[in-house]
Amino acid sequence: MTQPTATKPVRTALVGLTLAQALALGGCSALSDLTSGDRIDYRSGAAKTNPLEVPPDLTPLAKDSRYLPQAGAISANALQQGAGKPSSPGQSVALNQSGDVRIERSGNQRWLVSNRTPEQLWPLVKQFWLDRGFTLGTETPEAGVMETDWAENRAKLPNDLIRNTLGRLIDSLYSTGERDKFRVRLERTKSGTEIYLSHKGLEEVLTGDRVRDGSTAWAQRAPDANLEAEMLTRLMISLGVREEAARTAVAATAPTAAKARVLAGDAAALQVDDTIERAWRRVGLALDRGGFTVEDRDRAQGTYFVRFVDAKEVAKDDGFFARLFSSKDAVNPLSRYRIVVTADGSNTRVSVQNSQGQPDNSANAQKIVALLVEELKL
Repeated sequence: MTQPTATKPVRTALVGLTLAQALALGGCSALSDLTSGDRIDYRSGAAKTNPLEVPPDLTPLAKDSRYLPQAGAISANALQQGAGKPSSPGQSVALNQSGDVRIERSGNQRWLVSNRTPEQLWPLVKQFWLDRGFTLGTETPEAGVMETDWAENRAKLPNDLIRNTLGRLIDSLYSTGERDKFRVRLERTKSGTEIYLSHKGLEEVLTGDRVRDGSTAWAQRAPDANLEAEMLTRLMISLGVREEAARTAVAATAPTAAKARVLAGDAAALQVDDTIERAWRRVGLALDRGGFTVEDRDRAQGTYFVRFVDAKEVAKDDGFFARLFSSKDAVNPLSRYRIVVTADGSNTRVSVQNSQGQPDNSANAQKIVALLVEELKL
């Protein structure tokens, strides 16, 4: 994965520091605090990241106190002793074979497949994120969804002379100008579980005159497929797959011939060259990656209930956030849609409906189709 080069300068207050002062403050020990060259490091920035103003289409679901972590620690020895016992929801289970987790790919989407149940995998996947310095903003075990809070990849910071000298003393004054969030969705299957991982990104952009006020705001950036692949690789490793085998498996997942296209007609719809079972899962991942808020889903009816707000329209309307968040329960009804997945011969049809379940051919519905086609076309 190519390391981005975008950086932000040290604050003006540091200009007055001389190299001699830097050496006196930081000392040689600061050099030992540098990263080891890892391209991903969310640990060091987790406690330093300021809260972000969440864009409307990335609004997190309400937290539920029923799923807060229970007191007590879990040891590797305890896991091994309980590996042969029947599993209950929330119980960690040790990996008993190296081939338990594999990766599959369709088009530009990757996901993991395991023989274990979602109940067995849930605590292991949660611990994976905690071990990497993330905090979880959403935990919904009954829906199989967990999502991290926004975090900064500190490995993208430049290793310049001042930072190398002062180390952690001034590290909090640096910023990459980017934030990342990851969502994991566990889908139960007849033989185990499929694990889908998606990335969302924000970048700090200039909104005013740099000379006059230097105002900035957080704007969405495109999902990083390489970062998703790297996180999937590390998740495989954390679930017991050898690192060499995990990286080889991810690299070997070549694109398939799956395609998607817009359908002409009186309602916004697209066709996916895939079975309905596979298309259902791929559409779910496309919604996660596309910045939609999935409020609910009905697999029996093949329906996702989503909220979608066009980021470009939000940028044009300064009063949008005030109206959208005017009260705790206030949500613009025009942003709610139903994404319906139905069989269409050997292929699958994906239709956009309004909040009442009627076919929708509005400009927003057409934008939703265009976003889904972009994610599903390869």
